[in-house]
Amino acid sequence: MATQRMTQTALVRALAEAGETTNKQTRAILDKLSDLAVSEVKSNGVFVVPGIGRLVRVERQARMGRNPSTGASIEIPAKEVVKFRVAKAAKDAIVPAKPVKAAKSAKTAKTAAAPAKAAKAAKAAKKK
Repeated sequence: MATQRMTQTALVRALAEAGETTNKQTRAILDKLSDLAVSEVKSNGVFVVPGIGRLVRVERQARMGRNPSTGASIEIPAKEVVKFRVAKAAKDAIVPAKPVKAAKSAKTAKTAAAPAKAAKAAKAAKKK
């Protein structure tokens, strides 16, 4: 069973409770934050939310595409898009990095030792 995502109303309530403000004041802060993000990305190309990530305006180059219904090649024009890049701290908190397996390290050590063993065996064969 999937859990429900947090709605805007639930977010406003949670922030208002944590900050000991009213829902109306908290909603005004969130509205101002979104307005500020839009204006900053328009003027500077980037808006950083510390610990969460950044909104970035990116220019896409023109490229060739394919019409899926006809298969004909078409040129897709250059355009600007907005992307959200998640901060490393947030990414690691949500999805921890996988640890390197010990077995993989042992395998790497064996393959590194293999040329040395081969050289030793060749040297022993020469002596005979």
